[in-house]
Parts: sequence; structure tokens; C-alpha cells
Amino acid sequence: MNIKSLIITGILALWATACTNLEEEFFNVVPSSDYGTTPEELKTIAGSAYASLRGFADAESNCYPASEYVYFLIECVSDEFCVPQRGNDWYDNGRYQDAQAHTLKPENAMVLGAWKYCYSGITTCNFVLQSFEQSDMPEKEKEIAMAEIRGVRAYYYYLLLDWYGNVPVVTSFTDDELKPNTPRAQVFEFVETELLDIIDLLQPQIEYGRFTQNVANTLLARLYINAEVYTGTPRWQDCIDACDKVKGYTLTANVLDNFVQQNQNSTEIIFAIPYDHVEGTVGNYFLSLTYHYNQWQAFSASASGWSWSVNGPCAQPGVYSLFDPADERIAAMCEGPQINIVTGDTIPDRTGAPLIYTETIENFRSAKEYEGVRIAKYETKEGDVAERDNDWVLMRYAEVLMMKAECLVRLERAAEAYPIVSQIRTRSGLTSTPNPVTLEVLDREWLYEFLFEGIRRSVNIRFGTYFGPWWEKPASSRDMAIFPIPANELVKNSNLVQNPGY
Repeated sequence: MNIKSLIITGILALWATACTNLEEEFFNVVPSSDYGTTPEELKTIAGSAYASLRGFADAESNCYPASEYVYFLIECVSDEFCVPQRGNDWYDNGRYQDAQAHTLKPENAMVLGAWKYCYSGITTCNFVLQSFEQSDMPEKEKEIAMAEIRGVRAYYYYLLLDWYGNVPVVTSFTDDELKPNTPRAQVFEFVETELLDIIDLLQPQIEYGRFTQNVANTLLARLYINAEVYTGTPRWQDCIDACDKVKGYTLTANVLDNFVQQNQNSTEIIFAIPYDHVEGTVGNYFLSLTYHYNQWQAFSASASGWSWSVNGPCAQPGVYSLFDPADERIAAMCEGPQINIVTGDTIPDRTGAPLIYTETIENFRSAKEYEGVRIAKYETKEGDVAERDNDWVLMRYAEVLMMKAECLVRLERAAEAYPIVSQIRTRSGLTSTPNPVTLEVLDREWLYEFLFEGIRRSVNIRFGTYFGPWWEKPASSRDMAIFPIPANELVKNSNLVQNPGY
């Protein structure tokens, strides 16, 4: 069984509803004494750890990583993305407006959704690790198998470290003690130690969808490039060293080649979450959220070829115009008249006005249907359903190159950074690169290259721009660099303490 099939067909029922309250009952979890005694059963259980990356939904929240809860949380607070209110649509108790203004509250449903996404995944990983631990597998094989799952768990803890800072660390499936917050610097140390401990046990070759040595080194590089934010101590050279250990990848001919529907064939993707709606995967419906209700007419000859669109998120005003028109990466945004694929006429919006996406949004709390440049980074085709088949990209080689270039500049070695940045810009059709490469140049390049890929918030924080004013956001406190602990979790666990500033 190949790893993509394993991920798609893993035990989806293992997504537990508990977060840090491990006293809650776990439904549909087969006890390891009854299941997990054969190699094939253990492979299936391991697949559930990967399957957990796709998230879940329950009666309390939506916890899909590409959804209007988890993804919107990390993007709405950045300077590239927004969700305007359009009449009665997209108000949702003001959750997106609070994120835009950096006035998030512990009760915000997005804050809860992202927290539960991580801790549910951690719980699944802990269950898998226990299953391996209790198996009769030879010790060396067991150690190797468990290393991969510890890597997935470390990825979840990296997200918690980045998003919430001070979080409980739970490493046992059977530990029902309600844990207090672990200070952010100690969570950093836990993630680093885990990755360094397992890295030599991981698969050294490229294997799509698996937590390999390349994935671990990329995650270490992310950890180190943000180390000053997380711990107060910069680790620029450590980041460069980790980047240099990522081997075997090349940039694709066009950046958008990484986001086509069969993007598992990319030479650049290091780690992604596989999706295939025929196999029943759910949660990857982001493109259906951004496009106008009538957008199907630009892709499909009939409405039956396009399930639905709900006219939500878009680029923040000012982002589209930052791009050089010659920059091929501008195609990640959908701007201007939307043309009916059959008639060649401009599609109307629901009021009858021409559907011409504009960069301007005159009123964030009462936007017109056509206002806002839409997000088109992932490929769309006729016949698409709401649940898309594009694998959701988590890490790609261009990020490794950019992390190395940034650390070189921060170490006053800008001349070494120039050819790296030039390589990325040349790939996108640009004929020149600013020289010298400065931090200001890099900040823009991070935006151009990784638009809407979920990492802009951490770049904003690292460069310090996160705390200044921008469109529909006043200057914000440095306490806002991490999200609040969800109110629901504070109720469940009296040992938790709210993050400063909330």
C-alpha cells in the first residue's frame, strides 16, 4: 500500500473530540489490545496520524486546516488577506473583523477551531504511539515507525508554539491529568528535541506525504528562523544549517505548478496533505469560499459542473498593486471582469451589476459583491465539486531557499543571499533582483512568493510589521503575537492560564 492510499484510507474515526481534557470519552477508538497486532493493522493505525492532518468538524467547531476557522484565523490577522462583510453574509459574530483588527477574543470560534485541530491531531498521534509501543514489533522497527509519528506530533506542537505560545505538552494517550501551560521557550525546546532525536531514524529519501528527514529539517529551519520570536535568542546559522540538509528538490517551472490538481507530482513540494474527493476526503473547500456565487460561469458550461461558491475572503486592498505586472505570481489572484465561458459576456453579480473584481473595498463592513481580488492560487477546473482534489501544500523548497536567504542577510552576508533570491524571482518571469538584498526586499519577496500559503502572519511578526497599522487595523500590542487560549478550554481545564493581553 503506498503512503497516499494509506493516508486517504486511514482510520478517520480516530479523530477524538477531546483537546487538553483527556478525561473526555474517545468514541470509535479500537483498543490496541484488540487491534494493531499485525504489521498491516499497525500501518493502518499509523495512517490515522497522517489522516488527522486533514482535520475534522464536530458540533462545537470546524477544525479543517483549509477552512474558514483554522486557515482564516492565521490569514485574517496578516497583511495579505481579509474577509469583508457583504450585507448579511460573512459577519459571523464579528469573528473575522476582530481578527483583522487584532482584537481577538477567547470566545472566537476560530481560536477554538485551530486549538482543537492541533490537540486532536496530537491525541491521535499519542494513540498511534501507544499502539506501536504495546505491539510485538521488533524494537528497532518499532523505534523507526514511531519516529515518523513523533514527527507528525512535533508538527502539531510547532503550530501550537507559533499560534498560542504557552500550551500544555501532552505525550501520553492514557495520561488524564489536566496539564498547565508550558512556557513558550520550553515548548520550543520540546519540538527541537523531538526532531533532533528522531531525524536519523526517518526516511532519508523523498517520499511524498511522509514525514521524512527533509520534512524534519524544513520544520527545524522554521523553528530556528523564528527562534528569536519564540525564545528571545536568534538562531540564524542553525536555520541555514537545517536548510542545507534539505536535499533532492528543485523549483518547478512555474510557482502555480505546485497547486494544480495533480500536485503530488511536484518536484518542489516537501510536505502536503493529500486530498481526493472520490476517496471521500473532506475539508479542502477553500476555493469555494473565495469565489462569487456566480463564478461557476467562468469555469463550467452548467451550474451542475460547479457545486457552490459563497463570495467570502479576498486579498487585502493594496496587495494586488504591489506586484510587478510581469510577475507571474500575480496569477495567484483573480482580478477584473469575470467572463462567462459559454457566452463570452461579463458574468453579472446577484444585483445584476457586472462581476468585475476590484482591488478596492470601500467599506469593510458593507462591501459590494464584486469588491476584493479573489484567491486563485489553487487550480480550478470544470466539474470541480466543493471538496477539491488539490493536495494542501504545507512546505515547499522555495521556502527553504527563502529562509536561507533571509538568515544570510541577517548575518550580514547579503551577497550570498542575492543569487538565491534571484533564482526564485527568475522562475516567476522577472529579469532583475534588487541588489543588495535587504530585509525590506525579503519581506516583499515572502509576500510575492507565498501569497495565501498560511505563513504570512509569522513573517509579519518576525519582521515587526505585525504590530504597526495597516488597512482596517490600528497599531496593536506585542501581546497579540500569540492568540488567546480558547475560553472553552479554560473552563475545561482550571490549570490553564490565559495568555497576556487577553
